[in-house]
Amino acid sequence: MENKDFIMARAIAEAVGKQGGRTFFVGGYVRDRIMDEQRSEEPAGTTENIIMNKDIDIEIHGILPEQLEQILDDLGGRTEMGKSFGIYGLKGCSLDIAMPRKETATGRGHRDFQVYVDPFLGPAKAARRRDFTVNAMMEDVLTGEIVDPYGGLQDLESGILRHVDSSSFIEDPLRVLRGAQFAARFGFPVAPETVELCKTMDLTALPSERVFGELEKALLKAARPSVFFQVLREMDQLSDWFPELSALMGVEQSPVHHPEGDVWNHTMLVLDQAAKLRDGAKYAGSALSSSSALGFMLAALCHDLGKAVTTAAGEDGRIHALGHETKGIEIAEGFMGRITGNRKLTAYVKNMIWLHMKPNMLAGAMSKEKSTNKMFDQSQDPEGLLLLARADNLGRTDAVINEAYETFLYDRLCRYREIMDRPFVKGEDLVKEGMKPGPAFKECLAYAHKLRLAGIPKEEALRQTMAYGASGFCQKKKR
Repeated sequence: MENKDFIMARAIAEAVGKQGGRTFFVGGYVRDRIMDEQRSEEPAGTTENIIMNKDIDIEIHGILPEQLEQILDDLGGRTEMGKSFGIYGLKGCSLDIAMPRKETATGRGHRDFQVYVDPFLGPAKAARRRDFTVNAMMEDVLTGEIVDPYGGLQDLESGILRHVDSSSFIEDPLRVLRGAQFAARFGFPVAPETVELCKTMDLTALPSERVFGELEKALLKAARPSVFFQVLREMDQLSDWFPELSALMGVEQSPVHHPEGDVWNHTMLVLDQAAKLRDGAKYAGSALSSSSALGFMLAALCHDLGKAVTTAAGEDGRIHALGHETKGIEIAEGFMGRITGNRKLTAYVKNMIWLHMKPNMLAGAMSKEKSTNKMFDQSQDPEGLLLLARADNLGRTDAVINEAYETFLYDRLCRYREIMDRPFVKGEDLVKEGMKPGPAFKECLAYAHKLRLAGIPKEEALRQTMAYGASGFCQKKKR
């Protein structure tokens, strides 16, 4: 069944056609529809899992803005998303409706452009401002004719990303990140000439929210998010926005435990393993709700940042990175502060970094229940933490799933959940027993919580907590 946006696009096209104009589907909608057709013709399992673009963008050629505005009003009422830029919407739809325009850079920033609407510019000139040839194809809404002035169809069939026009491409530095993001999502290499062009571009003036937007798409939509960073590395474009990742290159690891090589290689492998688990992270994380998959992927990206400053060779010649999970917290805070102001997301990532070593360490030692309960209690997202531990374990060239570890950890997580569902000592219970609020009250609650984690039933925990408070030990510690 055709969706409402598609139906309205045809209605607009028919009205525009009656006045001598043409309406085209443009951008990602055309690219993804053709890719979808190509994938349907290939044997199952031979293509990457690509999330298709569901947004429909149309471009109106050959009529004046006033004519288009009247057509939209007659079809339900226009919304002016950027009239001076020739961009409109239609009430009740999510269609993006634009007129052909020319753009001239006026500065270094992503938004530093002067825009001119030109309804009679023609498809070839209108498409020249697009970033990549695969995004510059247009499809006549009524006839289905593909207008492809820059060879986008051939590049799509060959699976390659190539810029449309050198002079217009460099005017928007965000296109460097978009190229890396598309390469990761579609599994396309970037054409050598485009890589060389991207090396010349300055990304420092980009707003952080736009950088984060491209990063988020790569982390959540790509089967192999590592490609995003590998392509940026090839373009010499990591250092401005991702210097903490650049710092991992050449940082050695123990060849016994990490045959994959340096910390950069390990991080990229972990990131791709995490991508296989992120759908589970969507439902596991309680701390971030629907954002938990993004937090999980960022934690995978940042989990070993501390190794850049802690890696050293011991007296026996063995390479170690003692305390990297602690040092990594500060480094990750700087990284997250640069790309996003989301404090909750940053806190989540820092918490995951701090604890990422513990699951496999505790499983290896077959630690007591008290230790695993404490770990889960410290975690904002216990299920996500176990997924991160799995990705970390599998982020090696010789890795296999350690079923004994995983059985141990998930059994302990179930036990932790069971204990946390039991009745427990609360502040009101202490008050009922005669304890008065004061300096020691908070410490007594903390003591009661330790008893809860140890699996002590509520009645016994209450008795021990009251005895602890009455002993005066709390007050002695405060002094």
